[in-house]
Amino acid sequence: MLIRLASELQKDSIVDGEGIRAVIWTQGCPHHCPSCHNPMTHDYNGGYLVDVEELKKEINSLDDEVGVTFSGGDPFEQPEACYELAKYIHSVKLNVWCYTGYTYEQLLKKSNENPHVMNFLKEIDILVDGRFVEKLKSFEIKFRGSKNQRVIDVKKSLNSGNVVLYDVDNKDKKNKKREVYI
Repeated sequence: MLIRLASELQKDSIVDGEGIRAVIWTQGCPHHCPSCHNPMTHDYNGGYLVDVEELKKEINSLDDEVGVTFSGGDPFEQPEACYELAKYIHSVKLNVWCYTGYTYEQLLKKSNENPHVMNFLKEIDILVDGRFVEKLKSFEIKFRGSKNQRVIDVKKSLNSGNVVLYDVDNKDKKNKKREVYI
């Protein structure tokens, strides 16, 4: 299975979720948010194709990362390939964060038309949802660009049937190598 990426697997990120992370930058985005910090990822024909199995090998070689973050572009434009990767990431005891311009509620609706959306959603530990809105931009919030975006505990949300926000300021969390937070 192929996935279209904007760039190679990024290692050692400290801004794309908690802990030291790797980032998978997907290519293709329908949102085109004004002042997006990754406009080069919007074009569905941009970037390059890579086999998911090759990415799994790269993920296997990670040393210091506690998790992998999907960003882009919008990862939910390629839910089947992202699901396969997220499932593998969990199998090697790393956690999964995902950034999307869709809201959680929109993803639930999309999953009615495309079951791969729900499969991928179920493999995500923490989801940062919603479009970037320039007038709501803030440097005072963690892991988000604008105040409308939410940091969601996906498993708790799916179990409860309501959005459960993830507390990014909880000081009691451990940040050990390859420890799954959820």
